Amino acid sequence: MPEDLNWAIGGEAGDGIDSTGKIFAQALSRAGRHVFTSKDFASRIRGGYTAYKVRTSVDRVESVVDRLDILIALTERTIDENTDELHEGSVIIYDGERTSMQDVEIPEGMVGLDVPLKRLAEEAGGAIMANIVALGAACEVSQFPIENLDASLEKRFSDKGTAIVENNKKSARLGQEYVQENYDHEFDYDLETTDNDYVLLNGDEAIGMGAIAAGCKFYSGYPITPATDVMEYLTGRIDQFGGKVVQAEDELSAINMALGAARAGARSMTATSGPGIDLMTETFGLVATTETPLVICDVMRSGPSTGMPTKQEQGDLNMLLYGGHGEIPRFVVGPTTVSECFWKTVEAFNLAEKYQTPVFLVSDLSLAVTEQTFPPEAFDMDEVEIDRGKVVDENDIDTWQNEKGQFQPHFPTADGISPRTFPGNTQGAHMTTGLEHDSLGRRTEDTDVRIKQVDKRERKVQTAREEEDWEPREFGDPDADTLVISWGSNEGALREALEFLEADGVDVRLLSVPYLFPRPDLETAIEDAETTIVVECNATGQFADVVEHDVLERVERVNKYNGIRFKADELAEDIKATVSPQAEVEQ
Repeated sequence: MPEDLNWAIGGEAGDGIDSTGKIFAQALSRAGRHVFTSKDFASRIRGGYTAYKVRTSVDRVESVVDRLDILIALTERTIDENTDELHEGSVIIYDGERTSMQDVEIPEGMVGLDVPLKRLAEEAGGAIMANIVALGAACEVSQFPIENLDASLEKRFSDKGTAIVENNKKSARLGQEYVQENYDHEFDYDLETTDNDYVLLNGDEAIGMGAIAAGCKFYSGYPITPATDVMEYLTGRIDQFGGKVVQAEDELSAINMALGAARAGARSMTATSGPGIDLMTETFGLVATTETPLVICDVMRSGPSTGMPTKQEQGDLNMLLYGGHGEIPRFVVGPTTVSECFWKTVEAFNLAEKYQTPVFLVSDLSLAVTEQTFPPEAFDMDEVEIDRGKVVDENDIDTWQNEKGQFQPHFPTADGISPRTFPGNTQGAHMTTGLEHDSLGRRTEDTDVRIKQVDKRERKVQTAREEEDWEPREFGDPDADTLVISWGSNEGALREALEFLEADGVDVRLLSVPYLFPRPDLETAIEDAETTIVVECNATGQFADVVEHDVLERVERVNKYNGIRFKADELAEDIKATVSPQAEVEQ
């Protein structure tokens, strides 16, 4: 019996795949099981293959793997798309009465359960519940107590009335009973439940929750896949904490609104994806030169241009590190897990205000759409600290006034960080232009002042290098000869890959880097290793280029850019092949 179960439902966009998958994931988490989900969906409202996969275990899971134990196939293509992950004993649930499934062939060695999903749903009250019938069948196959599914159905449909909830429960039981009565196959699964209490959250939701915890009071954004769920999460919730969400007419408007709110003293944020970052670049320069604290979230997807909006990629790094005309000081923070999306969001707000510098918060599609379980204490609000930086009030503002009593918001301090006042402080009234300016914020072309202001803005980054902890997260064997460096959402798959590699006698030291600028010093770790491998989801190895630039030493690269996230077992094989290519060939 496998230690974990891998379940999926697949069909066409518009078939309710996402909602069905989430219902099952919630049921599993409420039953005290760990969950890790993965989505494959087309960038269209209807049509095109889409799937929702759930990996579940009583132990923590942090990746998807190349194995499917139970597959609900709403179309024949679903079976074709997942053939490589199915194995002997895999169970395929399908509706042979559907036109698209009448001639389906179940691969040899697998178990096909022909369940009349639509007909049973109609008996329960409506064909729209066919997917819930399939969930009931899956409960029987996996020996998962259907009462846990009831709780998830109540949560999902409670606002639609008692009758709808009861009809869905009936649909699930009809699916369960049909398998009981028509198939005497002994299935290999028995899903254990526990008393553990878990929170089920995806990366976009964690960013939204982190923004609220950090005291964000204004969010402006324009809908774009896969960043939209940040705005969806904040809408209605941030209002309860005195905040406001504004849906702008485009990304240009979104960042300009956010800039205005930040200048007014509110903790402010916007979120977008690659195409939106392109549009925001000009205002990004204005944010930096006016020394306005602002958090800009980039949830990366496949590019360039419109690219593949619903597919995974880490291709925006160069844009985030170097984008914009002129030389622009910035911070680039990249969460490596769903829970880190929460904590790094809080940190991004603190960095922005402490150093009066824009912060890119970098996520990606895999983090955005992955739902994962966490114990509630993973988001302990008592651990959240707010640092609003060098704010001055009426009591000490005279320190920062010139001989005429004028406040100097861009005074060239030793650490590069200027004094900051909030609206309402009459002695702190000032104006700042996007043109080069003097300490008062007024336009200037004086060459000496220009040098002072440029140096001042750059000193903030150096000050941050010295004051903040930019260390990577470390896993595996600290004395291993093989060093793997990663950033972003690859951490979970790599951590599980370490287990596969250890079983094969391959020791690896893993450094997962959440700070892309400023970056941790990786030189000593690379010098101590015989082989260094940088893992990332892009074609050219953008972070590998940065590492090579920093340490002046060549590194190996494992890149994936087909729009699909890394899997743990896949990464283990890639790393083994890179470390011992000859041994791999001989095998």
